[in-house]
Amino acid sequence: MIPRSTIRFLAAVAGIFGGLNLAIAQDSAALINALIRKGILTNQEAEDIRADLIKESNTVPAHAFGGGKFTDRLSVGMRMQIQYANLGTEIRGNPVKPVFTDHAFLRRMYLTLKAGVGGNWGAQFTYDFAGGSYDDAIVIWEPSREMKFNFGLRKVNVAYEERSSSGNLKSIERSGVTRYFVESNNGRRLGAASYRIGAFFDGKREVTNTVGLVYSAAITNPERNETFAGASAAGDNTNNHVALWGSVGITGKLAGNRGTWIAGVGYGFEPDQGGFGTANRGRGFDLSLYSGYFDMTFGRFGLLAEYLTADVQRGRATPGNGDAWPRGFFIQPSFLLTDTVEAVVRYQWLDSDHRGLTLADVVRSAPGGVVMDKFTEWYGGLNWYLRALDLRLQLGGIYGETKDTVAGAPVKAKTVGVRSQLQLQF
Repeated sequence: MIPRSTIRFLAAVAGIFGGLNLAIAQDSAALINALIRKGILTNQEAEDIRADLIKESNTVPAHAFGGGKFTDRLSVGMRMQIQYANLGTEIRGNPVKPVFTDHAFLRRMYLTLKAGVGGNWGAQFTYDFAGGSYDDAIVIWEPSREMKFNFGLRKVNVAYEERSSSGNLKSIERSGVTRYFVESNNGRRLGAASYRIGAFFDGKREVTNTVGLVYSAAITNPERNETFAGASAAGDNTNNHVALWGSVGITGKLAGNRGTWIAGVGYGFEPDQGGFGTANRGRGFDLSLYSGYFDMTFGRFGLLAEYLTADVQRGRATPGNGDAWPRGFFIQPSFLLTDTVEAVVRYQWLDSDHRGLTLADVVRSAPGGVVMDKFTEWYGGLNWYLRALDLRLQLGGIYGETKDTVAGAPVKAKTVGVRSQLQLQF
């Protein structure tokens, strides 16, 4: 009779290698089954060993196998974000208030599948069950650690905060400045970055031991897209051109390995995506997007800042439908009060240059108010990292204002409220 400790050791070794190689993973299960058939283990003993191995290695008690014969790796992940928002909007001089928001909802429910087929080729697909939309749907070729090519649908590498993962956001939601420039064109917002279908290149290079270079380029469809219908549709007169994108940045390590920083700029040219209102696309009015950003961590301190501006041909609502140059920035310092609790503050400013915006355009979940020209906001919040980013609770307060001048008199609207989010990802 083989000692049970020996059997467990053999099964554990097989299990470890099984996590690294799918073929050996099959052998791990086969080993336990063979020991059952030979009468060395009872079914209950086998189940006990499986449970012990699962508990000790913290692995899922199942194996995944690809349908293609060249598949050499598979992974499954999920990000779940549950939010509650309580936001109210007031318009100065108007006794009628828009209906306030007081609601819990599913912000994101991402399911991500990744696979490799060898030869540095693979794929990634993410679907958002909460939004009913794609996140990534790309074929990946990575010929070296310093070069990566993507083909399909993903975010362009212009507008730094937008390209950053939603699972890493310290302020629950991206800034209103980012939202105005990159989210879907509703006649005021620009839809000038984020999701595109095309070919993407990302590269990096180590210049010295402490300084590096990062760069990217892409050629894509000009229009923002993340829906099933849009992703599979053929072109028409509004988007039968290609958009061009590029960015370059410098990375650095602080003395004593106390932190890192990155600073860079980006540019995107989007033909026929200018004009005012969604009906003006495809009429020869182009849009150019410019970004500059800085992101640093230093011990417990963090700082993120970005400036965005755009040249929108015939983009003004008034006067005279001239070219619009909307511009804005945000600055967001953060500080770890303890190893698990972090404080965050953000200030942002945005000028639409007579294109117009509402509070709903820039503050997610906020009641809309009326169309105005400028926007400012203060945000303050706390993040509680229960299991780092894998399990995190966030709470933040918002005070946002839109401003304009009508018939020589100032007008103003404000949104005040709180937002919270529970995030779990694996």
